Amino acid sequence: MRERNLETPKGIRFRMLEIGEGGKPLVYFHSAGGLLPYEPLLESLATQGYRVYAPVWPGYGEESGEEQIEDMLDFALHGWDVVDLLELEARPVLAGHSMGGMIAAEMACLQPQRVERLVLIASAGLWLDEHPIPDLFAMLPFELAQVLFYDPKMGEAMLTGGVDFNDFEALKDFLVVNARRLGTAGKILFPIPNRRLSKRLYRMTAPTLLVWGRQDKLIPPPYAERFQKLLPGESRIAWIDQAGHMVPYEQTAAVAEAITGFLTRSASAA
Repeated sequence: MRERNLETPKGIRFRMLEIGEGGKPLVYFHSAGGLLPYEPLLESLATQGYRVYAPVWPGYGEESGEEQIEDMLDFALHGWDVVDLLELEARPVLAGHSMGGMIAAEMACLQPQRVERLVLIASAGLWLDEHPIPDLFAMLPFELAQVLFYDPKMGEAMLTGGVDFNDFEALKDFLVVNARRLGTAGKILFPIPNRRLSKRLYRMTAPTLLVWGRQDKLIPPPYAERFQKLLPGESRIAWIDQAGHMVPYEQTAAVAEAITGFLTRSASAA
């Protein structure tokens, strides 16, 4: 894995993680929780012949710039600005988890001809009145693991990163970082993650894989089915057992297998 610092034409500086040598380009957009120090799914995809690019969204790194992104269109255009900086020779696969999936889908609707394949992992972006999505912004840190993970104990360890909440200074630092991240994410997820994506999905042309944990409590399985119903072209759902919303971390091997299998089959069919 290597990192480099880039700047978009709009003047937004950000950090880009790159994993893999050569291979087909896959651009991955992280969730509202940000990128973790170690991303096992991205590492796994890189071993399967993909050059993985994972940009850090404004508000999630040391750089400023989140004040320049105000709404869904800004997020999507920033995403394409990021892709442009990569100067890729081939159309990329766009992939995203939760908030990142929502943004990737918006990008694919804006410029469908530029996307080779699309992978949406427990993607936000839709709203079903009969299955309301819990308000993450109203939850305390210790409550998140119950909603995000199939195994809450695993979630507690992952979300806190070893922070001792009995240490006041450590707790304060954690809350400050978390508040900044949620401040950025809230621009498209608060009060509900509905920015009318459903009205634009008809524009999408890229074959799409929907990866969903069967026990997702945040964005439950009916959302995967709704996405598939709204997508006009080829789409498939990969159901992952014993996994909640954080399915890329809870069942990494199964998710990687589903993604690589889909991308390989789609490429062969093309």
